[in-house]
Amino acid sequence: MTLFRGTFLDTPDNPFKGGTLRVDTDAALVVTDGVIVARGPYAEIRASHPAEHIVDLTGGLVLPGFVDTHVHFPQIRAVGGMGMPLLEWLDKYALPEEARMADAAYASSVADEFVRGLAAAGTTSALVFGAHFASAVDTLFTAASRVGLRITSGLVVSDRIIRDDLLTTPARAYDESLALASRWHGVGRNRYAVTPRFSLSCTDELLASCKSVLEEIPGALFTSHLNENEAEIATVAELFGGSDYVSTYERHGLVDRRSVFAHNVHPTDVELKLLAENSATIAHCPTSNAVLGSGLFPLGRHLDHGVRVALGSDVGAGTGFSLLKEGLQAYFCQQLLGDHGHPLSSAHLLHLATAAGADALGLGAEVGDLSVSKRFDAQLLRPVEGSPLAVGITHAADAEDTLARVFTLGTPADIRAVWIDGQLLNDSSGKV
Repeated sequence: MTLFRGTFLDTPDNPFKGGTLRVDTDAALVVTDGVIVARGPYAEIRASHPAEHIVDLTGGLVLPGFVDTHVHFPQIRAVGGMGMPLLEWLDKYALPEEARMADAAYASSVADEFVRGLAAAGTTSALVFGAHFASAVDTLFTAASRVGLRITSGLVVSDRIIRDDLLTTPARAYDESLALASRWHGVGRNRYAVTPRFSLSCTDELLASCKSVLEEIPGALFTSHLNENEAEIATVAELFGGSDYVSTYERHGLVDRRSVFAHNVHPTDVELKLLAENSATIAHCPTSNAVLGSGLFPLGRHLDHGVRVALGSDVGAGTGFSLLKEGLQAYFCQQLLGDHGHPLSSAHLLHLATAAGADALGLGAEVGDLSVSKRFDAQLLRPVEGSPLAVGITHAADAEDTLARVFTLGTPADIRAVWIDGQLLNDSSGKV
């Protein structure tokens, strides 16, 4: 049993539905076997637990661990490619890196960089686009297990259009996916996600195979891309006889509570209605949308239709692992939409980066906020004295203003410690 003392900020009640930022200063959490069993003012908690070990986190801010709902494991070395839209960027930057995952040693080095990058950014749970090669997905799960992250991932499958060395068949995709799931799904903190790249690169036969895999794995998730780029959307419509993008998945039973679709920058109202009726989630990836010129995400339309939304970093079209940066870019996007944008407070941004993501990944009962009965997945932000963020925090008007400055000025360098299930994560240098 451990007593954590500090200032805790989280959003147990959804700010998009009237909830507010919860702030407890000089508070304490009691954690037993990774679970928060008590929360309250420090003096009261200490009096009730006079002999317990104290971890003093005062002088900083404790937030829930971030939950990234869309990030590509093979693309970390492709970050920074500029000046082209999605399909050209894939051909020049992303897909060559994806092909290199066939080399086991290369995949292993990328996997180590990837999981360290997530942890250093305060991300404790992630829905990860894996690789087109089963051996590379094994490498990812191995690296994540070594660090201790909550990773949901799987074999990426395609059977047309993209480069030949990344293609599979429906039968092989089915066999390799089930074999991977048998090794990793439910083992430690790992779970499996059925992952067709996008319907642009998947025939109906392959998508039907994906549905078969999903039915075989209780508790698995489904993830893919959706309505990211206008040229992509037009090509999907041609390939599927004029169908809208969502329906290419829905016709195979792949749109439901387990489904997380990245982007959805250009949805129709019919598609939004279908997503809402089936309780699917959209992973909003704002820096990626900006880098590739994909467009401004219509958050208000999603909310009006009742579509669930969380945040994704989308490395490598995105600009890094930090969900602080994604939150800030999400705010910019809504500001740029003017009257069509949805006003966002810092509480909204924290919710999108934590509790909304946990809900999307089916982890809402376990993580996403720091309430009693939740797992202690958390991060400590403590900026260097005299830094712009430290100065900003010192002069903040209140807790929500403080959090706004964290999203505006914060970087992974300000994250001093990360815990999963109450266990401190460290890389080889001792800095999480």
